[in-house]
Amino acid sequence: MTRKDLHEFIAAHRWAVEATTATSGRPQAAVIGFVVSEALELFFDTLTSARKYANLRASPQIALVIGWDEGCTVQYEGIADEPSGAELARWKALYFARFPDGREREALPDIAYIRVKPLWLRFSDFRTTPSLIIEPRRDEL
Repeated sequence: MTRKDLHEFIAAHRWAVEATTATSGRPQAAVIGFVVSEALELFFDTLTSARKYANLRASPQIALVIGWDEGCTVQYEGIADEPSGAELARWKALYFARFPDGREREALPDIAYIRVKPLWLRFSDFRTTPSLIIEPRRDEL
């Protein structure tokens, strides 16, 4: 599976389950809408009052699961940050193209935008026997 194949699979999905860790050590998860770049970076919006935002400010590590309803998934682990300037504008344009309602949220005083850079991915296809499991090397991400 190539980076292009991974990008196409991830881009075919709009929703992911993200997981972060609270400062108490407790795991927390939520569903997010996202977009993906050809570099396999993810981007989503959230509120600064959301648990995930506080968790990511304390520790930028995040895990996500993308696709599950048809027996294929990508497990994704990465590091989150908040892009700014021209980079943020580019991401917003991609995000708003997929989620037009994001333009309404952009006016919220506590909106935040998160980019995630991949550190580890695993593609799994459970429709085959045996299951197809692919973990690209880090230099392939």
